[in-house]
Amino acid sequence: MPRVVTGRFRGAILQAPEGDKTRPTTDKVKEALFSIIQADVPDSEFLDLYSGSGQIGIEALSRGAKRATLVEKSGQAAGIISKNISKIRLDGSDEIRFFKKGVAQALEILGQAGEKFDIIFMDPPYKDVPMRLEEETKLISGYGLLAEGGKLIIEHDRDYEPPEELNGLRRVRSCSYGITVITFFKV
Repeated sequence: MPRVVTGRFRGAILQAPEGDKTRPTTDKVKEALFSIIQADVPDSEFLDLYSGSGQIGIEALSRGAKRATLVEKSGQAAGIISKNISKIRLDGSDEIRFFKKGVAQALEILGQAGEKFDIIFMDPPYKDVPMRLEEETKLISGYGLLAEGGKLIIEHDRDYEPPEELNGLRRVRSCSYGITVITFFKV
């Protein structure tokens, strides 16, 4: 079961969807990720795409993000996200938003509303990363969803090598943790 590592919700045990359709980010990778971005999280607008259990967005809130926006279309995962939001007692709070929609549809809604995010975390199914990264970075760049100086972070497997540049974003760093890699892009 995923847990909140630190911050105001520290130690909260979160639920995760059952089965193999959702692959939760391991605690090891999550701790490494937040160690890298810790200075960027306080007061940030955080977008968690392919949220699964919502644990990454919840961790960001726990560490001081101003607001987390979660996007997940799976019905089973959506139910888990709702339970996890209740567990940390943020039902109805402006600090967290949840879109039960496909990522492209949610990005269009957020883009048309003029939203900007300091950190966008994207964890699609590993087999879909090349296609999803291409399609969704077009929307992120096209709508200007990534704030100036913001970061797009992709979780993927070690067999995929993201391009140096993609739809106006440039790769700045990759970190490997076993079979998992997190890659950072900036505007």
